[in-house]
Amino acid sequence: MTSAKTRLRLKLQIVPRTELHKFIVPPRRWVVERTFAWITRSRRTVRDYERLPAHHETIVYWSMIIIMSRRLARHNQSHQLHPT
Repeated sequence: MTSAKTRLRLKLQIVPRTELHKFIVPPRRWVVERTFAWITRSRRTVRDYERLPAHHETIVYWSMIIIMSRRLARHNQSHQLHPT
């Protein structure tokens, strides 16, 4: 049985430590962290309730579909209220 992590082929990037008093935004890593935070807002993705990795992958897709459809509905509703 393979896990979902091995099938995703994630790319690991080691960022060297900068000077202690300077803050530099790392390139685009926050996008992944933010997306994981959105996914974990769904109840079934917080714990490993699923037995098979394919089932968990389906729940992650389902969670993102709900998030995106709500955003699209909110976006379309705001454009209908204020036509340009």
